[in-house]
Amino acid sequence: MSEGTLLLVATPIGNLEDLSERAKSSLEKADVIACEDTRVTGKLLQHLNLQKPTLSYREENEKTLAPQLAARIAEGETIALVSDAGHPAISDPGFRLVRECRAKGIKVEPIPGPMAGISALAASGLPTDGFLFVGFLPPKKSARQKFFSENKELPYTLILYESRHRILKALEDLIQTLGEDRTICVAREITKLHETFNVGPAGKVMDAVSRQSQKGEFVILIAKEGYTLE
Repeated sequence: MSEGTLLLVATPIGNLEDLSERAKSSLEKADVIACEDTRVTGKLLQHLNLQKPTLSYREENEKTLAPQLAARIAEGETIALVSDAGHPAISDPGFRLVRECRAKGIKVEPIPGPMAGISALAASGLPTDGFLFVGFLPPKKSARQKFFSENKELPYTLILYESRHRILKALEDLIQTLGEDRTICVAREITKLHETFNVGPAGKVMDAVSRQSQKGEFVILIAKEGYTLE
């Protein structure tokens, strides 16, 4: 029996030209592709002229599917796991499947690629010598404010994700907790046509964001206390 493998394939966060040749070849050799949304991955496969069976692997069914897919890989299948954009298992489904595979001694192979948080950090002008990636903020106001308060004096840059539905509320809570002079960056639509970076004091950044489109998902970067661009 041939050895099965879990392939963690990072996909473009916007610009399809960012897909690596290795990622493409990994999708080609997969027996099946597990993905968040089969429609989104279907468009990617169409762009690559690939016809592959896909199955929906989402947060809602991950607990059930993880052991099932691990068992299939253990039997010799090669399964590629992708998210709608970016790296699977990083603020996207995948952790449970990777854990199942590691527990069973199954080969897990990462296929690196774009990640919105790291891309935003590199282009922000905020300190990159140390950072904490947190993923999505809590949906409730009290939990967001508690998070900001607990990390107010963190000596590293914070990397957060936020949806278009809560971006202004999140910035309001940030300003109330950390102050309008705290240096932040809010990035939107990274690698896409309408890519936008707003960098500076939190109050000015929020004003700019409120006057722009809130389409897409956002990356919020928060500099350590006392840091300025000047």
